[in-house]
Amino acid sequence: MGLTTFTAMVSSVLSLALLTGVHSLRLVRVDAGSGSGVPRILPKAAAASTFPLLLRRAATVLTVLGLAMIPWLVFLHTGLPATAQASHWAWTWTGLDSFEALSLLSTGLLLRRGDCRACLTSAATSAVLLVDAWFDTMTAAPGSDFKLAVLMAVFAELPLAVACGVLATRTFPRPGR
Repeated sequence: MGLTTFTAMVSSVLSLALLTGVHSLRLVRVDAGSGSGVPRILPKAAAASTFPLLLRRAATVLTVLGLAMIPWLVFLHTGLPATAQASHWAWTWTGLDSFEALSLLSTGLLLRRGDCRACLTSAATSAVLLVDAWFDTMTAAPGSDFKLAVLMAVFAELPLAVACGVLATRTFPRPGR
């Protein structure tokens, strides 16, 4: 089993544990004397005893997994061949662009309805656009294909990713707002 498979399994189990262990969360603003004043997720009284422990464990596991990926990245960069043959090339790009379209559509519809969850889809859209720009430019054939990929990244995907990122931070629900 590869490290990425292990990481995916652990994060799935961790997500499930967090979701099943904590049933109701609310945002609470931390007072000015305790730090940054950034809203934090705090449990309601019923789950107060387990949530901080789960949150600390989640933070530790995710940090360790992130650090554990560094050797894996070095191995991939030095061990993978310069070129590769992909059997499902058309499906790969169709799938990525489908996620991009779905992200844009869901963000637009949620914004139109004034739904606060638009901040989540907007953040996801930003990430998908960044991934698309990266893979478009990195997999483009030299010459006109590469030039077109760079133009699309610079003038379409990256500015839209930034706009979605800004939108995600501006529409994030904050207590007292």
